[in-house]
Amino acid sequence: MNGAMLFVVAVLMLGLGLGLTVEDFRRVRRYRVTIAAALVCQLLVLPFVCFAIVSVLSLPPVAAVGMMLIAASPGGPLAGVYSHLFGGDVAFNLTLTAVNSVLSVVTLTAITNLSLAHFLPAQDGIGLHGGEIVQVFAAILVPIAIGMAVKTKWSRFAARAERVFRVISGLALAALIASGFASNLSPLTDNLTTVFPAAVAFALASLATGYWVGRLTRAGRGPSIAAGMEIGFHNAALALTIALSLTDDLTLAVPPSIYGLTIMIAAAGFGLLLNHLAPRTGAAPSAAS
Repeated sequence: MNGAMLFVVAVLMLGLGLGLTVEDFRRVRRYRVTIAAALVCQLLVLPFVCFAIVSVLSLPPVAAVGMMLIAASPGGPLAGVYSHLFGGDVAFNLTLTAVNSVLSVVTLTAITNLSLAHFLPAQDGIGLHGGEIVQVFAAILVPIAIGMAVKTKWSRFAARAERVFRVISGLALAALIASGFASNLSPLTDNLTTVFPAAVAFALASLATGYWVGRLTRAGRGPSIAAGMEIGFHNAALALTIALSLTDDLTLAVPPSIYGLTIMIAAAGFGLLLNHLAPRTGAAPSAAS
């Protein structure tokens, strides 16, 4: 895989780890129903939703695989930021991120390889194999573990560093997406009319699914918004990294690039709509049992 891209992903994951503690994993017991439902939706249901979208819109095979990479990726680092801005339960974000990041090492590999086999069956040998899987594992879990260790040992330093890493993460993600646009200008132009509607449809489906998972499991307003943001913000940086490592066809990198920008705009509109329809009351959210 591209070393620079993996480095950016590792930086994003390190910043994420600085905000996590072992307690975030233990909190699964408090929100166990909501978290279980959210994980099922993000890891299993939404990939099928994405498959349906790309099939209905008849995306070219390579672009369809690019969209499936987004569907297979865990939550992105900006989910917690957006959740905080619009009244979500950020602790719930951290809990869901912690569990999702671990599980996605398996599901990301499986969905990526199944998508390649379905949409690009003629291109033998393309996929995530042993070496690539180890790299994905290292880029996601190792920096998170380091960040958690730093937070455990030097909590004050981690708190300050996390704020810095949030800014760095946002800039790094923006730079990564901009780089993807710049290096894929021709295929982007060629596929914009097909990929953009798919990205918008999937972004809205992901945000709405997460929010209603929280509502239907009676988790309260805060966790519901957090679930919407966490499920909506698929990690475009990770998807883009994998896309650029799998093949020389730059069309594969177009959907992650487009989705990375689309979800930021869609999530802002989604958050504003929720704040308008269901204003904050100041009450603490109830926990799902």
